[in-house]
Amino acid sequence: MAEKKIVVVDDDESIRKTFHLLLKKQYRVFLARDSEEALREFRSLKFDLIIADLRLPRLSGLELIARFRDLGYDGEAILISAHPDCISIDELSRHAIGHFFSKPLDLTVLSRSIEYLLQTKEAVA
Repeated sequence: MAEKKIVVVDDDESIRKTFHLLLKKQYRVFLARDSEEALREFRSLKFDLIIADLRLPRLSGLELIARFRDLGYDGEAILISAHPDCISIDELSRHAIGHFFSKPLDLTVLSRSIEYLLQTKEAVA
């Protein structure tokens, strides 16, 4: 089984560091501070999961995931936000976003969800 690759996009450096520390033992973790950096750096990377903040400079996390989907990405997606009232379930479903988490993040629940999404994807493949 190949090592799973996760892209984390958040403009808050402490969130990026937290994700890196949480995930680096099990996965290859790639970090970006905004949607443009993510698209520039990772558009040719075959990754398994994208985790993006809803509110990012330039393109929102939702728009970023949609852009990756337009480029052929069919992997899992998690959206996070300190503003959970800014998104509807319909929008999450329309963009095939597996989970949504409100900040502050519950790292235990988040870790389990990441593991579940990646195992489910692997079982289907």
